[in-house]
Amino acid sequence: MAFARAARRPLGVFFYSASGRFSCGNEYSTIASKLESLSHYVSPGHTNPVRGSGNFLRSFSTEAPAVVDQMSLIKQLRQRTSAPIKDVKASLVECNWDIEAAQKNLRKRGKVLASKKSSRTAAEGMLAVAQNEGKVAVIELNCETDFVARNDIFQYLALALAKRALLVDNCSQQVSGVFPFGPELFEELKLNLDHPKVNGETTVSNAATEVAAIMGENVKFRRGFLMTKPSEGVLSAYLHTSPQPGLGRLAGIVSLEVEGGNTQLEALRRVGSELAMHVVAAKPLFLSKDLVSSEALANEREILKSQAESTAKSQMAVEKMVEGRLRKYYEDVALMEQKFIVNDAINIKTLVDNLSKEVGSPVKVADFLRVEVGEGIERLEALDESVAQTA
Repeated sequence: MAFARAARRPLGVFFYSASGRFSCGNEYSTIASKLESLSHYVSPGHTNPVRGSGNFLRSFSTEAPAVVDQMSLIKQLRQRTSAPIKDVKASLVECNWDIEAAQKNLRKRGKVLASKKSSRTAAEGMLAVAQNEGKVAVIELNCETDFVARNDIFQYLALALAKRALLVDNCSQQVSGVFPFGPELFEELKLNLDHPKVNGETTVSNAATEVAAIMGENVKFRRGFLMTKPSEGVLSAYLHTSPQPGLGRLAGIVSLEVEGGNTQLEALRRVGSELAMHVVAAKPLFLSKDLVSSEALANEREILKSQAESTAKSQMAVEKMVEGRLRKYYEDVALMEQKFIVNDAINIKTLVDNLSKEVGSPVKVADFLRVEVGEGIERLEALDESVAQTA
């Protein structure tokens, strides 16, 4: 009995140090067998720590692979769907760890959530531009935050929509010009996607809903524009705040038309690119002062007249002040009257005249387009601020 009590302490010390050092499955059998071979030194009637260790190690070795498999399934489904880990695990548990069934379940859940969020304001997003030999397409894809706008899946969808927009039939406007279109024309068109998270044939509307389900925000196609190239000339596009080619928050497109089939396209493209950048920076509203709408002109004249009359000068002086300020108004809103942002010593009309001399044929700006993400959308922040001010 005295020998057994003396022997029990070193065996316990050996057991704890061994179990602390060796915990992997490859070494379990070796350590366990050595511990079992020492078990006969423990006298009958005393607790055998060695057999207890065997049960502990044996139970650990059988449960570990199940946990590892579960973590692997969660990781795989997370990579496939980009859904939150909490939702991934819940879907796997609900589907008894069947990853294919869980993926379908997640997509169903996501579409339900996306439909609930579809009424929320989406004023952020990206513009995507695609171009071929005869057209330039611009589309606006909106979301709620700039965080989602920077996401790879969101940006992939925006570029895919721009490429699809090049195929929109604008037979109602075959001549050069800008053809705007909205969701009613575009959302039911077929789209082929080839991204690890969104792929296969679907519609524009369903693709936006699927991305919304992944992102957890309202994602929607808002609008698009097609500009057709003149029979003789070039189309030039510029994107500002561009995270990658074809994407940006501001877009400018310019159509230059040249007479006589001039082949000096390099000069035309150079100036076209500069003009597209100018359009983004200078924000013209009309092509020339002759095309300023009568309504806009009447409103501006009324404002300027009211300002001039407040000076208490004669009616003749007031009229001269109004006409002088109208010239400044034309320089602000009419592209051909604006100062060139690259060289403010000349205006756009002079720039185009100089280009005509360079290429040896008359050149004119046939059309232009400026688009900005979220323009015209009333943002929640502005509404909240106005409510706070009136309270």
